[in-house]
Amino acid sequence: MKYKKLLDYLESWLVCSILIGVIAGLGAILFSELLELATNFFLAYIVNYKPPAPAGEGITAIPDFSSVRWGLFPAVTAMGGLISGIIVYSFAPEAEGDGTDAVIRAFHRMGGRIKNRVPLVKLIASSITIGSGGSAGREGPISQIGAGFASLLSSLLKLDERRRRILLVSGMGAGIGSIFRSPLGGAIFSVEVLYKHDFEVEALLPAFVSSVVGFGVYSMFKGTMPIFKTSLQSPPLDPLSLLSYMALGAVSGVFALIYIKIFYGTKFYFFDKIPVPKHFRPAIGGLLVGLIALIAPQSTGMGYGWLQLAIWGKISPLLLIIIVITKMFATSFTISSGGSGGVFAPSLVIGGMLGGALGAILSNYTQINPASFVVLGMTSFFAGAAKVPLASIVMVAEMTGGYSMLVPAMLSSVISYVVSGSSSIYLEQVRNRALSPAHKEEFSVPLLKKILVREAMTTDVITVDPNVTAKEALDVLIRNKIGGLPVVDESRRLLGIVTFTDLVQVPAEHQSKVRVGLIMTRDVIVAKPDETLYDAFRRMTSNQLGRLPVVDSSGKIVGILARVDVMRAYERELQKLSQLDVSKQEQQEG
Repeated sequence: MKYKKLLDYLESWLVCSILIGVIAGLGAILFSELLELATNFFLAYIVNYKPPAPAGEGITAIPDFSSVRWGLFPAVTAMGGLISGIIVYSFAPEAEGDGTDAVIRAFHRMGGRIKNRVPLVKLIASSITIGSGGSAGREGPISQIGAGFASLLSSLLKLDERRRRILLVSGMGAGIGSIFRSPLGGAIFSVEVLYKHDFEVEALLPAFVSSVVGFGVYSMFKGTMPIFKTSLQSPPLDPLSLLSYMALGAVSGVFALIYIKIFYGTKFYFFDKIPVPKHFRPAIGGLLVGLIALIAPQSTGMGYGWLQLAIWGKISPLLLIIIVITKMFATSFTISSGGSGGVFAPSLVIGGMLGGALGAILSNYTQINPASFVVLGMTSFFAGAAKVPLASIVMVAEMTGGYSMLVPAMLSSVISYVVSGSSSIYLEQVRNRALSPAHKEEFSVPLLKKILVREAMTTDVITVDPNVTAKEALDVLIRNKIGGLPVVDESRRLLGIVTFTDLVQVPAEHQSKVRVGLIMTRDVIVAKPDETLYDAFRRMTSNQLGRLPVVDSSGKIVGILARVDVMRAYERELQKLSQLDVSKQEQQEG
C-alpha cells in the first residue's frame, strides 16, 4: 500500500511537470513568433533598421545604417512603451517590469499564485516593448508565462500551497529552458534565483522534467542549435591566464553593482517620482531609449546579434565600451519605467561587451582569446548581478556550446558573485529559505518546538524492578524486541536503565543470579512531559541515544520517547499544516 501511494505521488508530479513543459514550450514558440513580428513591424518596417540576429536564430549581419530613418527611432520606441504601458496597467499591473521578479514574489509572498490573465498580457506587452526597440529580454516574460500556467494548473487540481510553489518553479524553469535552449540551465536557474544564498532543492526534479519537455517542444519548431555560434578551444590555464580570469570576475562584480544601482536608482529616484500616471511612464522610458539609439542603436532590443558579432571579434574595443554604458541606461529606462521585459538578455550583452573590451586589452599580455572573454563576461556579469553563479555557468555554456570554458567560467563567476556582495538585480530575492515568508512555518517557529513530549511519547512502558535477574530481563528484551528497560521501584520512580549490552556482558552462568539493580546505569538522561520535542530530540541526538525515559516532577516514569515517536509526531504536524493550507485555499477560492 505504501509503495502504491509513493508511485501515485511520483506519477502525479510527473504528469504535472510534463503538462507544464508542453504548455511552456508552446508559449515560448508563440512568444518568439510575436516578438519577431513586432520587430519586423516597428524596427524593420517603420525605422528601416534590421537588428542582427545570433547565429542560432537568423542572419548575423551588420545593418546598413545609411538607410535608417533616424528621426523615427525615438518616436517608435516611445510608441512601443506607450502601447505596452496602456495594456499592462489597464489589464494586469502585475505584468510590469521584469517577469522573473514577479514570479519570485509570487513564490515567497503570494502562495504560488499568479492571476490567470497575467501571462497573456505579459506575452503581448513584452513583444511590443522589445520589438519596438526597448532594451529588455525574453527570460522575464517566459518565466511569467510558464509560471502562470503552473499556477492555473495548481488551482484546477486544488493543490496545497507547498505544491503550488513547486509547480510555479517548474513553470519558470520550463519557460527559460525552452526559449534559451538551455534545459539544464533553465531548471537550475529556477531553483537558484529564488534566494541569494540558497536553493529550492525540493523543486529541482520537477523543474528538470518540465524544462526538458519544454525544450523538446520548442526545439521541434526552432531546432536544437545553440543560440550563439562559437569556435572556442580549450582556454589556457597557466598562472597569468588564471589571474586574467580572476580580474574579469572582479571587474564584472564591480560593474554588476554599478548596473544594479543605476537600474534601481532610475526607478526609485526618477520614474517613481514623475507626476504622471503609470500608464505613460513606459513611453517616457521608451523615448529616452530612442534618444540613446541615435548614439548607439546597438543598445536597443535584446542585442543578441551584436553579442554574436562581439564573439566573432567584429566590434571595436571602443564600441564595446560604449555599448556597456549605453546598454545599462537603456535597460534601466525600459524596465524601471514599467516596460515589460526581462533583465537576463541585457545582462548578457553588458557582460559580454565588458568581457570583450577587457579581453582585447589583456590579449596583448597573455595567451587568452578575446572571444573567450566575451563568453566569460556573459557568465560572470550575470552571476554577480542576479546571484545565480551556477545557473549562469550552465546556461551560457548551453547557449554558446562553449563547454570548454567551464573551468575559467567557474573562477570568474565566483569572484564576481563575491565582489558584488548581497546586491541583486532581482529585488524580490531573499537571503535564504529561513527568511522566506513561504517557509515561515518551517523555520521561524520550528515544528519540533511546537510539539510537547507528552504528545509524542509512548505511555505503555515496559519496566522491570531492580530485583529481576539478568536472565529474566534479557528474556523480556528479546520477547518485546527492544534495546533497553527502565528500572523502577514499587511506586514507579525511575532508578536507572539496563540495556541489552549491559545484560549480555554478564557471563551466562551468572545471569540467573545477578540482579539488574547491580548492573543498571543510574545516571540516566531523561525527558520531561512538558518540554518540547526539539529540546528532547536534541538531547537524544547529542548523546547518541535511541530513546529517552520520560519522568514527571516526582521522578516517576510516565512514558518513553523513541526516535520513531519523534518522526511520527513531526509527520502529523506537517499533515495538519497541509490540511490548513488546503482549508485556507478553499476559503479564498470560495
